[in-house]
Amino acid sequence: MRSDSPLTAAQAREILGVGLLATPQELRRAFRDQAKLAHPDRPGGGSERFRAVVEAYQRLNRPPPDSIIQPPAPRPSGPETLSLTPLMALRGGALRHRLRDGRLIDIRLPPGLRAGDLVRAGRDLLSVTVAGDPAVMLRGDDLWITVPVDPRTLAEGGRIALDTPLGRRIVWVTRRAAERGLVRIVGQGLPARGGHPKGCLFIRLTAQRRSTDSAARTLLRRFTAAWAA
Repeated sequence: MRSDSPLTAAQAREILGVGLLATPQELRRAFRDQAKLAHPDRPGGGSERFRAVVEAYQRLNRPPPDSIIQPPAPRPSGPETLSLTPLMALRGGALRHRLRDGRLIDIRLPPGLRAGDLVRAGRDLLSVTVAGDPAVMLRGDDLWITVPVDPRTLAEGGRIALDTPLGRRIVWVTRRAAERGLVRIVGQGLPARGGHPKGCLFIRLTAQRRSTDSAARTLLRRFTAAWAA
């Protein structure tokens, strides 16, 4: 019969039949196997033997006194983030998204999503963010685009046709707008949604670079001039 002195690690390993470098999984497996054999209802088992197996597992399963325990990393709190392009936030549509746990989910997005809006996909709740885009920028309810125009229109104003995220539009550029280099079209930004009003479309006007003549065009011009002479 064992004395009442505490088990040493070597004695505990001997009782469970494990080595010095046994992993936690190996310890649990050895404990289950030895506990079955030592159970008082089994032939060869008994309460004293069973108590020794339990004590051995407890001795090996607790960390040494001087060890440093690394706490588990905290799980991210709050809803996951769903990053959208400005055009996806504007138009909505179908999207496949991978969650933090690796699952792929299909989402049907409504048009007019703003940063901070929450989207529910089944039991999952996602918080919307809008990524930057060099062609289209989203500010609150408003869309911003940059359009190159003829320098003469930029100086004097006039009528221009341009492609916007909402399709092709005819825009009148006043002299004041031309001087500022900015046109605002009311109601052509993000659509109204929830407590958000319709946004505006802001168009930055930049001078269009004139393309340089190609060598073939230059030769043709010279040939025409020589022929006319």
